[in-house]
Amino acid sequence: MRRVALAVLAISVGCLVGFLLASNPVTVFGQGSAGSVAAIPGAVGGQDILGPYDIDKNWPANISTLPGNEHWTWGAGQGVYAENPNRVFLLFRGELPNIKRPEIKLVPEFGPSLQYPIGRLPWRDATMSALPGAGGTGQDPDDGPKLWKGTVGVDAKWEHCLTIVDGKGNIIETFPQYDHLFKRPHFIAINPYDPDKHIWIVDDHMHAIYIFDHDMKTLVQTIGTPTVKGADGTHFNRPTFLTWLPDSTLFVADGYNGTRVAKFDKTGKFLMDWGKKGDPPNDKRPYYMNNVHGIAVDPQTKHVFVNDRANHRVQVFDDMGKYLYEWNFGPDPSDIHLLYIGADRMLWAFDRGTNKMLKYDLEGHFLYSWGTWGDFPGGFWGVHGFSVDQDGNFYVAEVDNGRVQKFTPRAGANPAYLVSKPVYSAWK
Repeated sequence: MRRVALAVLAISVGCLVGFLLASNPVTVFGQGSAGSVAAIPGAVGGQDILGPYDIDKNWPANISTLPGNEHWTWGAGQGVYAENPNRVFLLFRGELPNIKRPEIKLVPEFGPSLQYPIGRLPWRDATMSALPGAGGTGQDPDDGPKLWKGTVGVDAKWEHCLTIVDGKGNIIETFPQYDHLFKRPHFIAINPYDPDKHIWIVDDHMHAIYIFDHDMKTLVQTIGTPTVKGADGTHFNRPTFLTWLPDSTLFVADGYNGTRVAKFDKTGKFLMDWGKKGDPPNDKRPYYMNNVHGIAVDPQTKHVFVNDRANHRVQVFDDMGKYLYEWNFGPDPSDIHLLYIGADRMLWAFDRGTNKMLKYDLEGHFLYSWGTWGDFPGGFWGVHGFSVDQDGNFYVAEVDNGRVQKFTPRAGANPAYLVSKPVYSAWK
């Protein structure tokens, strides 16, 4: 009798659970707001083409809007840094001719039924067209001008490498007086622990880091020896990115041709370095590097996250260079450009191979991704830098598309899917 009662009870509970599951789609197959993996929980229809963001299609004003510059547009978009929503730094490799997208036409001389440009696909690769030309791993800065086949002043020109725009995208400052300092400006940022908010610009072809005062009136310090490569306290070999600890200890990713992380104190005094040249193409031993192209730190643990780009991995060290652990971003076509750790202590990276933003926790667990390839507003092609402002607006600089874009958070978007705001310590 007892067995019968238990059986009846079990059947009743099963029926009740089944009824609840059938009548509540929230719990079935991850549907609805509770189990949704969409940027906006519970969204009906649509898709996360732009992840948790909308695109500001008319931002920024093109450099061609400057008086006398109508025939020129942006070159390769190297970097972007949002000090705040109304002061955003744009870093470009000069300018390219302001040519409209060609109409799609058949090109029978290359084969039957071939057409150019192909519908919905980008038609000009800005990083290949822009000065100084070639710049990949293993190439010397002098290789670029030798390999670039254009005519300066006709096919490209070296002007407006640095501009500042406001929240509406208006160009509010230009710095022609500094164009001569740059050969391939690569990264721009402000140390979040510096109350004076100096502007830092890394130029990989100059083998140098320039530090300007906040209003960009004065070059106050240079780390490295411009035009002279090396691997010591006063020389770099094509440095790429940099980051700081809360005491303003500086870590430099060095670099395209270097294979190390260089550490400096807050005054720029060299402290130490680590990293070795691996045997290409896939030496995966700890400490061995193959293109150090991206670096970030966790301010709480002082762990240093190093993008070992050509090895498709991040290597994690303590602040004294001791190897801790690593994880892999996946095989080809993955091609990670840069790493970023925001105030939420999550790591974001951009993958040029898949054209996606990738989110991980600091142990390397994959959490979310978004993005798609294209030159339409909101598409990605060659994101080489990104930044977030105090309002949560997200900015990207693209070397291939030759532009900077601004994304604004979508109403109702899951905050966990937004790229975190930066750490603001000494200033806001």
